[in-house]
Amino acid sequence: MSRRRKLSTGKKLALLAGAAAMAGGGAFALAGASNAAQPQTAAESAVCQGLATALGNNQRFIEDQRAHPDAQSAARIANREAVVAEIKRKQEASGCVVGESAQAGQAGQAGQASQAGQAGQAGQAGQAGQASQGAQPAQTAPASQSASPSSSGDSAGNAAGGGAASGQQVCKGSTVTLSGEAGAPAASSNQFPAGTTLKVTNLDNNKSTTVKVTSVSGSCVLLNNAAFEQVREPGKFLIRHALIEKVG
Repeated sequence: MSRRRKLSTGKKLALLAGAAAMAGGGAFALAGASNAAQPQTAAESAVCQGLATALGNNQRFIEDQRAHPDAQSAARIANREAVVAEIKRKQEASGCVVGESAQAGQAGQAGQASQAGQAGQAGQAGQAGQASQGAQPAQTAPASQSASPSSSGDSAGNAAGGGAASGQQVCKGSTVTLSGEAGAPAASSNQFPAGTTLKVTNLDNNKSTTVKVTSVSGSCVLLNNAAFEQVREPGKFLIRHALIEKVG
C-alpha cells in the first residue's frame, strides 16, 4: 500500500500565502512595466509638446498646399512629408505619443495662458478693451493668411508683420518651434515674405539667432533644425518665451 503524506493546516496556509505573494509580486511588476512604457502626451511633457506643435504646423502647411496648389506645391508637400516622418521618429524616441499633433496656438498657449493665450486672441480681445494686444499685427492676420500660403503668403506678410519697421518687435506672445527642415540656419513664416531677416531670442536662456525667411509656413516663425539648435534649451522642442524682431 502506498503511503500518502498529510500536510498540516499550518503548512498548507504557508504554501498558499507564498503562492499569493509571488502572484501579487508578478502582477505588480507587470503593472509597473506597463506604466513605465506608457507614452507621454503633449500636456505631460514639454518635449512632447514641442514635437506635437512642430508636427501640427507641418501638417497644416501640407493641408494648405493641397487646398491651394501651385507649380511648386508637389515639391513642398514631398519635403514636408519627409519632415513629418522625422518628427514622428523623434516622438517615438522621446517616449511621446506618436502622431500627436497640435497647432502652435494650441500647444504653446496652453502652458502660458496669460501671455501666448492672450496674444493669440488679440484680434478678438481688442474690441473688449485690450488695445495693446489688439493692435499687434502678428496676431490678427493668420486666420486669413493660413488659407493660402502659396498664393497669398507673401502679400499677406507685407500687409501684416512684413510691414513692420526694421528693429521692431513682431509676433508678440508667439511661441517658436522647429520646422524639422535641414540646411543652413533659416526660418519660414506666414507673416513675412522670403528675404526678410528676423532675430529670434529665447528669453529663457538669452540665446539668439538671426536668420532669413526662405519659405512659407503655417505660423509666424518656424526655425529649421540648424537655427533652432542655436537657441534651444537641451531636450526641448518649443520656445515658450521668445522675442522676435524684424531686423531687415
